[in-house]
Amino acid sequence: MRIQGILIGGAVVLAGAAVVIFGGRWARGHVNHITAVDDHPRTCWTCHVYTQKDNFIANMMNETYVSPYKLDISGDGSTLYVVGQESNEIVVVDAGAGRVMEKIPVGLRPHTVLLDHGDKYAYVSNQWADNIYRIDLGSMQVTDTLFGGSGPADLEISPDGKYLWCVNSYSNNISIFDLENLQERRRLKAGNNPVSAAMSPDGSEVYVSSRRSIPTPHMTHPLTEMTITGTKYQRVTDRMLFQDAYIMETVELTPSGDLAIATLIRPKNLIPTVQIERGWMMTHGLGIIERESGRMVQLLLDEPNAFYADPFGLVITPDGKKAFVSHGGVDKVTAIDLDELRKVLAEAPDEELEDYANHLGLSSRYVLGRIPTGANPKGMVLSPDGSLLYVAERLNDHIAVIHTESLETIGSIDLEGPRRRTVARHGRQVLNNAKGTFQNQYACYTCHPDAHEDGLVYNMAGTDMGRNLANVQTLRDIGDIPPYKWNGKNQTIYKQDGMRFSTILTRNEAFTHKELDALVAYIITDNPNPPNLRFIPTGDLTAKQQRGKVIFYRTHDNYGKQIPMEYRCNTCHTPPYLTNMEMTDVGTLADSDDPMKFDVPQLNNVYESAPYLHDGKAPTLEEIWTQYNDYDEHGVANDMRKDQLNDLVEYLKSIGDAENYQEEAKVYEASIQKKKKEK
Repeated sequence: MRIQGILIGGAVVLAGAAVVIFGGRWARGHVNHITAVDDHPRTCWTCHVYTQKDNFIANMMNETYVSPYKLDISGDGSTLYVVGQESNEIVVVDAGAGRVMEKIPVGLRPHTVLLDHGDKYAYVSNQWADNIYRIDLGSMQVTDTLFGGSGPADLEISPDGKYLWCVNSYSNNISIFDLENLQERRRLKAGNNPVSAAMSPDGSEVYVSSRRSIPTPHMTHPLTEMTITGTKYQRVTDRMLFQDAYIMETVELTPSGDLAIATLIRPKNLIPTVQIERGWMMTHGLGIIERESGRMVQLLLDEPNAFYADPFGLVITPDGKKAFVSHGGVDKVTAIDLDELRKVLAEAPDEELEDYANHLGLSSRYVLGRIPTGANPKGMVLSPDGSLLYVAERLNDHIAVIHTESLETIGSIDLEGPRRRTVARHGRQVLNNAKGTFQNQYACYTCHPDAHEDGLVYNMAGTDMGRNLANVQTLRDIGDIPPYKWNGKNQTIYKQDGMRFSTILTRNEAFTHKELDALVAYIITDNPNPPNLRFIPTGDLTAKQQRGKVIFYRTHDNYGKQIPMEYRCNTCHTPPYLTNMEMTDVGTLADSDDPMKFDVPQLNNVYESAPYLHDGKAPTLEEIWTQYNDYDEHGVANDMRKDQLNDLVEYLKSIGDAENYQEEAKVYEASIQKKKKEK
């Protein structure tokens, strides 16, 4: 028995040693494959806890942060009303005492809060719920709900208090509400992805800025619209296009009304796509409209060897002498001398305006200073007398208080968010911060605003200009659908955002292992698609969408001929993500591309991901088949009538989040298995 025990014990030791040696080797190989590096600290915890969406431990580790986004202030300056974008609430703050007084629950993913002129009501746009709440500030209760377009964002109230203007980001229009009966009175067409509105001081006009470039012919420079509407007849009076600019986040007018100013980004090296040369890729500045002359001028906020990524918030002091801009990518606020800026504009000959738009040295004339803030500053508001600036630190759950004369931070208001920083929260900070790029030129967020995509086309071949153009893809809900990159070369998010990021997109060091772990955790676990309420508001398909779905799943063409499996829509775009995660050739390879097949993209929320195809050559879904499918390689479509194609497109636009297609995926998989058994 003793000998047997020794033998058994020896066997256990040997087995344990084998597990350690060979298991360790397997584990190291597994980690190397997943992370695409050979020196990552080998911890199962990293991937199997941090990057799990719904298990028990993951839920215990998650937190609901406030994520202050925008804010407004009472007429007497005593109270702040802060949008808690992720906590879905309005945080009411005693500005003097610097403490939270109350939290009012609102709708899903609120965007803007705006007080009426008498501080009787606050209006809150709930962007992911497609509605606007009216809050009675006496009772601090939601009393009414207004319904307009899709993705309500910024708000403005007419000087007489009779009308509310709401910018609808997802439906690209502007809703005008009659505040007497709380009904939508009119809807006006805006630019592409409008986000901000500003009323002129005399109340005659409302300026609306857009984030995305309007659809332009393939390989032409971006044009981003400033929509100008007249309030008297509630009509669009002008559409002014800023060339070579996009991501106009906030627009404001000076108190005198002489200037309309918007924050923007200018992609560099446009020849005509954005060139990736391991460095200078973006500049950040202001788009300015001189209202009397109608001149459009762009001036940079960057300076030589120092860039200030992702300008967002913009406020102008009541005396019109200073402006402040928040930079979400570098955790700074820029203070601007508007009188000096006016002098620069007065000196600018019309023929040199393009040079001014790219002049890094001019900013030293009108930039007064740079003020550090907490993580990811976004919306701002001034005290009524203009002496204090309140800044929403989105990823810090604080409000910074800055003195506008000394340009110093004099206080910080805690919004009582979670004390602990989760791994995913750290990852979101990594995605939003530009410190990983040369001279802080851009963050991941710059090309992926709100972890989505910017609608631009980039030249990813560093030395071979014009080859392998790439349309930016969304980061939303991509954790379960590898491979990544249009050519499918990156099997994991680690490889996509680690080695690739440092070798192609920056001149700095790669992310640390801790930063990369956090970034992956955020992308996988905390980055959902918004609900598709624009095209399927009730959850039920319309008759057109139903007909389009039949076409999507059809097996025979209009002539009764069976469609080969490889040319059916649902073969490549299978539920729930509407991708089979494989490589294919649909006949869209350009002459300038290396020989390759392309990763099948997901179709969830495809309506908001224009332009289409790997190089962005199709501005609309329709053009995928009307312009770039001559030989039916991208699905059999040339037999379709125009009405059938319209129905198919309507169905594609109705596709929402993958969660909606789980049951459909089960049914589809069961049908495939049945067919395999029959064979």
